[in-house]
Amino acid sequence: MARTESDREDLIREATALKQRVEWDVPGEPEPVVTGFKRDGSLSVYFGQDPVYQFNPAGQLRRAYVGDFLYRTQGDTLARLHRERTADETTLIRHDLAVDGLAAFVTAMRSRLTHLTNCIDDESGTILRQVIEGDAPDFAAALRLTLNADPWIAVAIPTRRL
Repeated sequence: MARTESDREDLIREATALKQRVEWDVPGEPEPVVTGFKRDGSLSVYFGQDPVYQFNPAGQLRRAYVGDFLYRTQGDTLARLHRERTADETTLIRHDLAVDGLAAFVTAMRSRLTHLTNCIDDESGTILRQVIEGDAPDFAAALRLTLNADPWIAVAIPTRRL
């Protein structure tokens, strides 16, 4: 992992892994929201710089970036990862969410995604910019898939062995 982070750049211009991407002006959101698909159909949703949610093609959450934390699926919960840095090394500190923390996380995520879906559906969310290759994707349908995914959390992401 990188030793330092910087603000994400212009996602419409630079997020080339998202082959289909749209920047939205959404009522109630302080920054533009970017939705995009990778080639395999995985959806990513960027609410400005934070939070960010990334799903697999089945609409299940794989990882998220909220606050100063990376959240990664463990199959039945999420691991919250935080970097601790010294002059010599960077260490990832892991904390698996308990039931109440997981419930609070999913409630907040679903609230934002539901609002975004509703604004796309009722056209109060307007497209600011887009990069579309081929047919325009149905972002509202993809968001509904994430909201209805059962289970809502993807299988565990394999960890690296040193």
